[in-house]
Amino acid sequence: MIVFVLRRLLQTVLVLLLTSVIVFLGVYAIGDPLEILLPADASLAEKAQVAASLKLDQPLPVQYLSFLSSALHGDFGNSFVFNRPALQVIFERLPATLELTITAMILSLLIGMPLGLWAGTRPGSRVDETVMTGSILGFSLPNFWQGMMLVMIFSVWLGWLPSTGRGETGTIFGITTSYATLDGIRHLILPATNLALAQIALVIRMTRTGVQETMPLDFVKYARARGLSERRILFVHVLKTILIPIITILGVEFGSLVAFAVVTETIFAWPGVGKLIIDSINALDRPIIVAYILVIVCLFSLINFVVDVLYSALDPRIRGRQ
Repeated sequence: MIVFVLRRLLQTVLVLLLTSVIVFLGVYAIGDPLEILLPADASLAEKAQVAASLKLDQPLPVQYLSFLSSALHGDFGNSFVFNRPALQVIFERLPATLELTITAMILSLLIGMPLGLWAGTRPGSRVDETVMTGSILGFSLPNFWQGMMLVMIFSVWLGWLPSTGRGETGTIFGITTSYATLDGIRHLILPATNLALAQIALVIRMTRTGVQETMPLDFVKYARARGLSERRILFVHVLKTILIPIITILGVEFGSLVAFAVVTETIFAWPGVGKLIIDSINALDRPIIVAYILVIVCLFSLINFVVDVLYSALDPRIRGRQ
């Protein structure tokens, strides 16, 4: 197990190093921030002064080494727009995105797994067909369209829920969160639901497939022969077996939700990192863009590492194949 963990850590470090090179070259090879930061009538001396202050006058290899050295100390430079440390700006917005993502993941489990279990134990029935049709719609309909329909129905027509903003926040154990106030929860419901719809469909299909593949196996027949109830067989023996692939997929999908919550945050004006990166790309704010991408890559790598460890703990056979 220790060798497995060390190997995964080494792979994670190599991925981060390679990603830093690709991201740095990709971002710094595009456009000139001076054209955005300075007025059109700026003199050459002013441009040279700003370029020197931002270290844009140095060769790319020198800029990268300087960037890598600073990044290892948690310094990605100051934002061109906010004139503050880029990492600080991102971490100010990241809690809002994580709050939205965690809520969406909880909704996908609370809704998707029961529906998947229900459909999986009744193959070919109307319940199964209805649930699977709903999951297909969750996969097929564009996320932005789903968001606009949620706003139209629950905010415009019914007037039940607010459609934009994060709402009032409070503190729980010293953490600022929307969960602490009723207004914050009401503002969270629609964007979290919009972000969760595709994940609900994914959990439904995985759970249903896992149940249908597991129920005919010998250990389930043996459990029935011992006189165990169908409820106990389903929720103890079958569910434990199908949790392994579900944990793996949801671990990866959690990172995807954080990285690709841009559409949902834009539709609902949610003040997270998704909206920040869109604004930074428009302003060519290189420190914010690079820091954001590397933070997301670190988050992906950390999640994959944790998922691999959990996977190997649940199924020791995996360690032998690595």
